[in-house]
Amino acid sequence: MRLTLHTDYALRTLIYLGIHTDRLTSIHEIAQAYGISENHLVKIIHRLGRGGFVETLRVRRGGLRLGRPADEIRIGDVVRYTEEDLGLVTCMQPPAEGTRPCLLVGGCSLRGVLDEALESFMNVLDSYTLAQAITAHERRFLGDPPSLSA
Repeated sequence: MRLTLHTDYALRTLIYLGIHTDRLTSIHEIAQAYGISENHLVKIIHRLGRGGFVETLRVRRGGLRLGRPADEIRIGDVVRYTEEDLGLVTCMQPPAEGTRPCLLVGGCSLRGVLDEALESFMNVLDSYTLAQAITAHERRFLGDPPSLSA
């Protein structure tokens, strides 16, 4: 299974915001940190905002912050929200117009095996929160630079 770039960038955005809970953050700042397009990030943040994962403040010197505490955001919830389709094979996806259903649907055991695999995958993601996904390395790498006046 491969997650989309949309989900990858959504998770990175949440990690960044989870590190910087003490202040508001800008789209520009996140895009710079990861070297990704601001235009692409705007769409992702808009979607994360609709899902309650991110709060956007449109006040003077506004910005972004997590919509709820990092220990209340499950990685599985983010993946389910950002992925359009979790079907591993065509027969697990919603039927598309003009396509024929699989001839083996009634007696195929592969679909059950893949359903079980997807369920296990999502159970693992559900067992982790955003707070648990933020490592000390990410805090050092993405955190604010140390103050020069000590």
